[in-house]
Amino acid sequence: MGSVMLDLAGPEITAEEKELLAHPAVGGVIYFTRNYHDKAQLKELVRQTRAASKQPLLLAVDHEGGRVQRFRPEFTLIPAMGQIWPGAQQHLPTAESFATEMAWLMAVEVLAQNIDISFAPVADIWGACDVIRNRAFHSDPAKVVALVNAFAKGMHEAGMKTTGKHFPGHGSVKEDSHLVLPVDRRSKADIEQLDLTVFRQLQQLKALDAVMPAHVVYPAFCDKAAGFSSYWLQTVLRGEMQFDGVIFSDDLGMKGAHQAGSYQQRAEAAFSAGCDMVLVCNDRAGAIEVLDTLPQTQWQHSSERLGRLKHKTHITDAMLAQSPRYKAAVELAARLKAVELTGGVSAAGIVERS
Repeated sequence: MGSVMLDLAGPEITAEEKELLAHPAVGGVIYFTRNYHDKAQLKELVRQTRAASKQPLLLAVDHEGGRVQRFRPEFTLIPAMGQIWPGAQQHLPTAESFATEMAWLMAVEVLAQNIDISFAPVADIWGACDVIRNRAFHSDPAKVVALVNAFAKGMHEAGMKTTGKHFPGHGSVKEDSHLVLPVDRRSKADIEQLDLTVFRQLQQLKALDAVMPAHVVYPAFCDKAAGFSSYWLQTVLRGEMQFDGVIFSDDLGMKGAHQAGSYQQRAEAAFSAGCDMVLVCNDRAGAIEVLDTLPQTQWQHSSERLGRLKHKTHITDAMLAQSPRYKAAVELAARLKAVELTGGVSAAGIVERS
């Protein structure tokens, strides 16, 4: 399996894309909203995507729920994860149950389209970052750990592997790494206690099968963004935390990745730091640059690890329609989507009720 994940331009695969997918360095495809019209169209696009490659492909989508849900018509609208805690009336066992069911629902609907993974769950703290906010479960690290672990349980019950993002934590910087390179200037102690503790505990719980590092610099630790930093990916994640899952780069087309240079240099820096697969999205010329310059030794080294993320399930929409759990989960999703956040919102974005 190759170590580059590409995107597609639209709802139908093009001749150029078929040629790109045949390249041995390509090991995955990520789908976006522009690739989706309805389930019948998506199933055909998935079929054509897989057929275009001579090797197994890992197919992915960002389908967290809330504002980050790429497929909407004919899919259940999954609530933002930040709605689970108030929707459960701040009762942790109920919130954990809700998280598990929303994860299972999200995963089975995606798996029924023969897509392997959704890049979820978000393990960030709900803090200063506007691009994260209610994509996160809570502002309290202990509750984030509990709810992410419960969400991971639901994904695993569905047959989907998990990807925790954005290591070691994107929630406490104001800036959006899609637009700029954020710099988190807090002390080592603050980052350890608030953000990094979440990933350490999730690793102890074996909740995460893959991790996506943040395009964020943490100068107290290292002068490179986490996704290009051997300190973060090898010393901390692989070494101290003993994480043996997949490490995905975040999209190399994001502004937060420009620190590393050209697309070729970004890919080389990400692989050298310890990434198993790099995402190159929304810039076809950049993707071609990576494919044209990537040494074979770099795109073959993680094939076995990446292969663990491929789904082995057989789920269909017809099977889901007959499932009592599916029906109950759809009803729960509707209730959570309708939650009215009464009583005000705290500075960290969490509803506080008397």
